[in-house]
Amino acid sequence: MYLTTEKKQEIFSTSGFAKSATDTGSAESQIALFTYRISHLTDHLKKHKHDYGTQLGLLKLVGKRRRLLNYLQRKDIMRYRAIIAALGLRK
Repeated sequence: MYLTTEKKQEIFSTSGFAKSATDTGSAESQIALFTYRISHLTDHLKKHKHDYGTQLGLLKLVGKRRRLLNYLQRKDIMRYRAIIAALGLRK
């Protein structure tokens, strides 16, 4: 699989709220994981344009990430701005 346990722990330790490998539930950790998966699926769809199942999964992941970002924006604007800057999601 393209996303190994070690890679997940690396993502969680670099971008979570608690910044530890076991911080899997914070919004920042989930957003970072979704961003990694979205970039992987985007690269896949550039090669395989007619893979509509993957396209549907990608759209669902983007929606999940958007909902988490909206939640984080409502609850703590500073954490929202930090994750946006760290992942480079906006202009």
